[in-house]
Amino acid sequence: MSQIQNNIWAAPRLSMRWWPVFLRNWLVWKKLAIPSLVGNIAEPLMWLVAFGYGLGALVGQIELGGEKVPYILYLASGSICMSAMNAATFEALYSAFSRMHVQKTWDGIMNAPVRLDDVVLAEMLWAAFKALFTVTAILGVMLALGISHSWKLLVAWPVLLGVGITFSCMALIFNALAKGYDFFTYYFTLFLTPMMFLSGIFFPREQLPSWVRVIADWLPLSVAVDLVRPLFLDRWPDQALQHVLVLAGFAVVSFWIALALTRKRFRS
Repeated sequence: MSQIQNNIWAAPRLSMRWWPVFLRNWLVWKKLAIPSLVGNIAEPLMWLVAFGYGLGALVGQIELGGEKVPYILYLASGSICMSAMNAATFEALYSAFSRMHVQKTWDGIMNAPVRLDDVVLAEMLWAAFKALFTVTAILGVMLALGISHSWKLLVAWPVLLGVGITFSCMALIFNALAKGYDFFTYYFTLFLTPMMFLSGIFFPREQLPSWVRVIADWLPLSVAVDLVRPLFLDRWPDQALQHVLVLAGFAVVSFWIALALTRKRFRS
């Protein structure tokens, strides 16, 4: 295709032409917005009820930075990051793959004056928007349950958007590599699920062996939890700038790799 650059690793060529692609996805999705919302928030709320209230009744409180906090609050502040990760990942994998490979929607879009780079950017931002939509609904439920009423949760909202952007960029790498839906199982089983248990969502990372802790502290989900959890506790996160830069680094590098692999796929 003439729109695909000869050098797959060239810098992204982006423009505002991503917006019509984003709007197209919105117009299609809004017809099924309510079922989509129910599907996206049902699982995280089940985690919250089963572990937060069930296991929380046994654990009671958990020590965090020398302070005792209710386990339900500890779990909620981590699971909201996991929800952003999952929502962005599912959209950037299954839905994006359907539009790219199965339905050939991307091919149709690129018959218009829209670059592949803009299509990939639109898919990334759309997946991040879906993640933000999901966590906003979950945050509303958490507020209704009285889990946290800190005004600092307003800051958590843009942070969770950043989490969605980061994980949608990472998922688009595997979207570019996949030959079929079954391929995504490797990504979930070998990467997302271990990260979910190593990132301090269900128990403090201090409980991990020291060598595992070193790795776990730099996982993108761990960084997200370190940013969001203090906001639930009405505190500002420590080393916030470092955590933001780490998330931004993951997002930029992942997007560049995803774009290069997608260019290679369309060239072949």
